[in-house]
Amino acid sequence: MSHNKIEIKEGAYIISDAHYSSKRPELYSLIKDIHSQKIFPTQLLLFGDIFDALFGNVTRTCENNQEMVTMINEISQRIEVIYLEGNHDFNLKKIFPYAQVFTIKEQPIQAMYKDKNVLLAHGDFGEDIGYKIYTSLIRNKFVLVIFNAINTLLGNVILNKLDHYLSKKDDCNAFTGFDKYISKRLENKYTCDYFIEGHFHQNKIINFDNFTYINLAAFACNQRYFIVESSNDKMILREYSFHKEK
Repeated sequence: MSHNKIEIKEGAYIISDAHYSSKRPELYSLIKDIHSQKIFPTQLLLFGDIFDALFGNVTRTCENNQEMVTMINEISQRIEVIYLEGNHDFNLKKIFPYAQVFTIKEQPIQAMYKDKNVLLAHGDFGEDIGYKIYTSLIRNKFVLVIFNAINTLLGNVILNKLDHYLSKKDDCNAFTGFDKYISKRLENKYTCDYFIEGHFHQNKIINFDNFTYINLAAFACNQRYFIVESSNDKMILREYSFHKEK
């Protein structure tokens, strides 16, 4: 867990699980509006899996997403951008040098919203040993360098197949037994007022005895994002759907 507390600002925009790619381009318009200052977030919090495939050390994934990367980098020179790496976008600190980037090992990160203690995470931490080994391997720089070389030699055939597979995934399924799963995973293990994460795409609030848990909607599902507000001394994530506004 990161011990450098972040201050969440009123009016911050929160985006999670957009899975941006050439086949899922919907995030582009929202980021472009922020970049052109058509809309004015006080802060931008990206909760991982913003890209369907963006891996540091894998050239093709950087090339495929260069325009979006450039816009986020330019935004992060004007406002604070906090990027929680996900399981589809990682090893990003060199790609986003002006943003605060947090790896899976640093999550959940500690934050404050006014007088409230908040924990933030993409969501793919604390899983079983098999998943931990898998996530360590796919993030390993040596493994990615080898992968990059093989993929390049094969004319990007590996990444093309991965892109095709990912584009067919349904990111909007309901998670049966989600409340019980989250209770077992998190309850009584953390001290905070709010625990906010993405990854599971459930768009759900669960009130535990020791904190309020918020699972974010996936932007990939109906282009939903959130703006941080206050109401009666409570932190509110006001939901918006970008394509409806357009």
